[in-house]
Amino acid sequence: MTRFLIRRILLGAFVLWIVTIIVFAIFFWSPSGSDAVAHRLAGKNATEQMVRLVKHRLGLDDPIFVQYWHFLWGSSRQDGLLKGSLGYSFQNGVSVNSQIKEAFPITLSLALGAAVLWLAMGLLTGILSAVRPRTLLDRSFTGLALFFYSLPTFVLGSLMLLFLFYDLTKHAGLAWFPATGYVNLTDDPAQWARHLLLPWFTLAAVTAAAYTRLSRGSMLDVLGEDYIRTARAKGLSERRVVFRHGLRAALTPIVTQFGIDLGILVGGAATTEKLFGLPGLGFTAVGAITAQDLPLILGITVIAAAAIVTANIVVDVMYAVLDPRVRLH
Repeated sequence: MTRFLIRRILLGAFVLWIVTIIVFAIFFWSPSGSDAVAHRLAGKNATEQMVRLVKHRLGLDDPIFVQYWHFLWGSSRQDGLLKGSLGYSFQNGVSVNSQIKEAFPITLSLALGAAVLWLAMGLLTGILSAVRPRTLLDRSFTGLALFFYSLPTFVLGSLMLLFLFYDLTKHAGLAWFPATGYVNLTDDPAQWARHLLLPWFTLAAVTAAAYTRLSRGSMLDVLGEDYIRTARAKGLSERRVVFRHGLRAALTPIVTQFGIDLGILVGGAATTEKLFGLPGLGFTAVGAITAQDLPLILGITVIAAAAIVTANIVVDVMYAVLDPRVRLH
């Protein structure tokens, strides 16, 4: 297991290295030369003095390989990526690290809360549909899954704001669900959860639909295997057959999808954060793109890539736990 984990971590590190090369080439190389790169990084409203400062601070006159080394390790002018520095925003005079440090806990709170909900909802409805195939319950869950899967996130979020915030507050006088804003978990856990309820359920309802279909199909395949029929012939209870023998084998494709979805979401759920006024990574990325704040966009890109690679490493470890044969590959 240790060798398997080391191989996966080394592979993840290699993928991240490739990502840094691609990101560096996109942001720091231009066929027009270093002046064009400096103008681009300084932003659309930068003065000539700011452009010269950017050019000097990033060492854009150095050879491209030297620039990449400074990007990774740093130089006398600033620290690099491997030292934990994501650069400096020339738009607002703030380090990218500090901006991401403020935004990341919000996105992480949104992602983890929604993930728990969609996994519970998707697994429960998928298992019930598989245990009772072609019944009214199965068709109801399948129909609901198709409905929510076809519904864009911003549409469902807008409907939730309309009915659970606007109508409740205006017509019933019940301000149960705040429309926007965020409260830190350490300041007030109850208000933290209260402000995230609508975003959680918006993401969970849309995403759980895919897990309902996925878990239903996977469970149906597993429940038709010979060892499941053998377990039933031995007189094991249906609950034990389904959850002890069937569910574990059916979780492999679900874990794959879960790792991808969670990694992408940690990288920033821009639509949901913008809709509910949550200043997380997605919200910050939209603002950075609008302002052409390239250092901030670069930092968020690296964080998103790291989140996806980390999620995939965790998925590989879960594979090894669920199926020991995976460790041999």
